[in-house]
Order: sequence, then C-alpha cells, then structure tokens
Amino acid sequence: MFNKQFLITIFTLTGTIIGAGILGLPYVFSKSGFLFGLFWLFFLGLIVLYVFLCLGEVSLRTKSFHQLPGLAEIYLGKKGKSIMLFTFIFGSYTALIAYLIGEGESLSFLFYGHTQYSFLFALSVWMCMSLLLREGLRGLKKVEFLGVTGVIIIILTIVFTYLPSVTYSNFTFINSSLWYLPFGVVFFALLGFSSIPELKLQIKGSEKLFFKAIISGVTIPIILYTLFCFIFVGVLGENVPVIATLGFGPIVSLLGVFTMLTSYFVLSFALMDVYRYDLDFSKRISYCLATIIPLGLFALLYVFNFLNFVSILGIGGVITGGLTGILILLMNKSAKVKGKRKPEFSMWINWLVIILLSIVFISGIVFELVL
Repeated sequence: MFNKQFLITIFTLTGTIIGAGILGLPYVFSKSGFLFGLFWLFFLGLIVLYVFLCLGEVSLRTKSFHQLPGLAEIYLGKKGKSIMLFTFIFGSYTALIAYLIGEGESLSFLFYGHTQYSFLFALSVWMCMSLLLREGLRGLKKVEFLGVTGVIIIILTIVFTYLPSVTYSNFTFINSSLWYLPFGVVFFALLGFSSIPELKLQIKGSEKLFFKAIISGVTIPIILYTLFCFIFVGVLGENVPVIATLGFGPIVSLLGVFTMLTSYFVLSFALMDVYRYDLDFSKRISYCLATIIPLGLFALLYVFNFLNFVSILGIGGVITGGLTGILILLMNKSAKVKGKRKPEFSMWINWLVIILLSIVFISGIVFELVL
C-alpha cells in the first residue's frame, strides 16, 4: 500500500542533503582524480548513513520535540548542548551563505550568461525563501516535492544528454598530492542531520518506516552524486569550473537552482526551530534570526570579496559535520539508557566505533584546515 508520509519523508531528507555541495563535487573530483573522489563519496556516505540512523534512534527515544541542541542537552548535559549549539548555528549559517552564493551565480548565469548580477539574484532568492518560511510545514512539503522532483529530472536529463560526450580517459587521472581534497566538500554534500527531528514530525504515525526512509533518503543523493560527477568529469576532465553547472551552459544551471532551493528552506526551518524550541525565543524573533542573519553575513562577505564557494563548503563540512557526528554518536549511546520511549529500531554502537569514527571526523578537520 502506498504511504504518502513515507515518500514525503524520503523527499525531505533527500532534498536537505542535496544542496550547494553537489555543485562543488565535480571540481574537487577533477582536481584529485575521479577515483579518489568516488572513494571519499562511498566511504563517507556509509559513515554518514550510520550517523543518520543513530540520530534517528535518538529522536525516536525522545518523547518531546527538540532540534539537535535540545537533544544534546537531554543526553549530554549543558556542555553538550553548548557545543552542539555552536556547531549547528555555525554550520547552518555557513551552508545558507553557500546556498545564496550558488543560487545567485546560477540564476545570473541562467538569465544573462554571466555572474555579474549574482548578488541581486541571491537577494531575490532570500526574499522568496523568507516568505515561504512563514508557511511552516505546509511550505516545507511544497518546496521538497517540487525541488527534489526537479533535481532528479534535471540530473537524469544531463546524464542521458551528455553520456555520448564522455571521454573515459578522464577517469584515469590521479593527483596523489591532492588525495584528501574532496573530503570537506563531499562531507558537506552529505550533511543534513538537522532534518531528522523534522522528519520525525512528518512520519508521525508511521514510525516503523523511519529506518527505511533514512536509508532511502541518504542512498538517493549518493547515486545522483555519482552520476553527476561521472558526467562532468567525463566530459570536462580537469576543466570543471568551481560551480560545476556553469560549465555546461545556462540551462543546466537550473540544477543548481533546484538543489539549493530545497536545502535552503529545510535548513532555515530547522534553524528557526532551534531558536524557538531549544532556546525559547519567540516565534517572531526566531524567524528574524533565521532569515536576516544569513543575508547580513552574505552581504558582509560580498563587500570584502570573500565569497569563495568551495572554501565555504569545505570548512563548513568538516567543522560542522565532524563535531556534530561525534556528538550524535555520544548522544546515541546515552539515549539507550536515558531514553523515555522505546524506538522502532536500534543501532549497534560501542566505544570502539565511537573512537574510530571520531578519528575520521577529526582527521577531516585537520585535512581541511591544515593541509
């Protein structure tokens, strides 16, 4: 029997994950070598999927609704909440800035063939998203369905259109000195932890399907990323631009518009919930903080000419993803004891797993900030 909630949950998670990160993947794949990029995509994909499922269990063990900082306070105490709050807010605003950069440049390129008007288009996107955010969950469902459907259609169209132009020798290139380069951008492209508490609300009444929904919602982006990078690296080789879709003409930049449209909205929605439910701010103040600050930071970086798309993706990915991932693993272990509700599924975890995955996350931060 068809379950609409199940499908909407998958679309929300998929739409949250597929954002600005997809536009930077082909570039780092082309610079390090396609095989290095593919390794990081599948390796980190499995790790992130495991962490998503751990967070799903934590959400199900919690009777009341909380975003990540609130869950961290319940299971890790006030210090855990403070760290999670920093990583969540830092990561959210970093991602929203990246989305505004990508949306602005994609739309400017789509309509004018260059990025000269990217700031004005970014401002227009911000205004539209801010208005939709006022509709709450109703607006979320509208954006996710249209956005994810558009992403899938455009990526598949790109694949079938450009497949005959692929040069397979482009996949043999390897730059061993940049083997670590894709880590940060790949990590960023797989993030979407903040959507899990929202998904719990969406799938209410069908919690038994939550496990399958998370697996499907993470697997779809990995498959689409693989196809996307295969075509761009296969056709352009080492000449992939920083924002990949700008290399195939204006129409293809529609992909950038759709991918960031969904992620921007879900992340803004989650950020507003943090201020409202975890920090007890009023609805109006929460709305203002979730909408005005990203625009202010974007404008500030624009004035100082520091809107480096790939750098923002990499730094945001490793710091936010790494610290959040470690905290989620610790929360999961604690929730197995402190949780007030029996979950529909439970993940196997022990201290060895937590230590090994923490080493991976910390290594990513070192790769991005030091090397």
